[in-house]
Amino acid sequence: MGLTRKILKTGRVAEPEVPAGQMLPQAAGLGGSVQVRHVDAGSCNGCEIEIGQAFSPTYDAERHGLRLVASPRHAGVLTVTGPVTVNMAGPLRKTFEAMPQPRIVVAVGDCAKDCGMFAGGYGVAGPVADVVPVDVHIAGCPPEPAAIVAALRGLTGR
Repeated sequence: MGLTRKILKTGRVAEPEVPAGQMLPQAAGLGGSVQVRHVDAGSCNGCEIEIGQAFSPTYDAERHGLRLVASPRHAGVLTVTGPVTVNMAGPLRKTFEAMPQPRIVVAVGDCAKDCGMFAGGYGVAGPVADVVPVDVHIAGCPPEPAAIVAALRGLTGR
């Protein structure tokens, strides 16, 4: 007797399934679940609020095999928000280097890509890609939680 799987689709909390072809090649080594370490490199905290919502019961990123962890040694994915400030460039590099292989860096928000309104600021070292290699960029100022969950789902293959 075969089991059937029901997919709950209710409003914004349900996203379309991510086809296996959209999964990053380096994500294949991460397995079915992904441990995520987050670093705020100098943002206005708008993206942090949206990341928090992505892991809240409404968007429930954990049901897709995503989990926030406190240590980079346990993480396979590093999410970074904001332009990298002069004071955060070193800690961001150390966090990246402490992660085991394979590791994927996700730049969350427009400031992480091109420094946004902080470009040219006195304390700004540059965008995330100037400090660590970026594999995925999630656009938006700030990006919606559904977009964050959808991008991270591409890493789990779920």
